[in-house]
Amino acid sequence: MMATAKAKGKDNEYLDGQFLLAMPGMADDRFARSVVYLCAHSDEGAMGIVINRRAPSLNFPELLIQLEVIKPDEAIQLPMQAGAVPVLRGGPVEAGRGFVLHSNDFYIDNSTLPIDGRVSLTATVDILRAIANGSGPDRAILALGYAGWSPGQLEDEMQNNGWLTCPADASLIFDTPLEDRYGMAMRKIGIDPGFLSADAGHA
Repeated sequence: MMATAKAKGKDNEYLDGQFLLAMPGMADDRFARSVVYLCAHSDEGAMGIVINRRAPSLNFPELLIQLEVIKPDEAIQLPMQAGAVPVLRGGPVEAGRGFVLHSNDFYIDNSTLPIDGRVSLTATVDILRAIANGSGPDRAILALGYAGWSPGQLEDEMQNNGWLTCPADASLIFDTPLEDRYGMAMRKIGIDPGFLSADAGHA
């Protein structure tokens, strides 16, 4: 799913680079009140990262140690920016694998997928090493796992009132507190989440 190419010339049909917002009636508890940043969407399926669920009991320096990017005694020497990278629960697929959403000031040939002109995705350990030594992107979040949809599955879920779409906002990905992201994204499209019920109609 990671290799799904962005469809050229069909931007009006596909939703890569947008947010998916779970409706209150979302049947899958794993995605209740979730904000998903869609990284790839085509007739081959879709792949996205949940950006408002923190991974429990794990911070970025601990993850670097687990992955042997740094040694335990090197954690205290990490750049301040590296220590502040949030670790999120990106979705149920490949939950042990890391995916970094980051600003477009960092690129690795054959590894980085530019998504919407402001945000890119890199899923190799090289970006973790770069962040650890201070040469990584200016802004980044690390997600464990991703959300994936088979061909036509996301479209079916949207037809069944599972998701709303919203234009993506890099500041919401990188700067907004996790607990505020769902409400802020809903308000971006003019919806007060407090007025939504589990059996609301299509927006």
